Amino acid sequence: MSVYNKLIRDRIPEIIENGGDSYQTRILDKTAYIKALEEKAFEELKEYQGAADAEEALEELADLMEVIHALIKVRGFTVDELESVRKSKTEKRGAFSERIFLIDVKESGE
Repeated sequence: MSVYNKLIRDRIPEIIENGGDSYQTRILDKTAYIKALEEKAFEELKEYQGAADAEEALEELADLMEVIHALIKVRGFTVDELESVRKSKTEKRGAFSERIFLIDVKESGE
């Protein structure tokens, strides 16, 4: 028996059954669901960081995006709202496209 104790995609129980195995699940309340999604986001980010090649990296980014979409929905936002905030921040502070890495800042008066 393998023990997972983690959030899974909606069709995984069906896939397990089709493979001839049995399983136990439970439905999380909203608070536990948000916490599980946050943990899943870290899990997917680590998997992205450990990707062996570009194809695997893309798969892990897709998983991370799925988690982000679920967090958007459970928090009562829309993808359009998120995109609007992202664009606003980009206009005010820029993106990350120029690869600028800040070493330090000397405060005025130092």
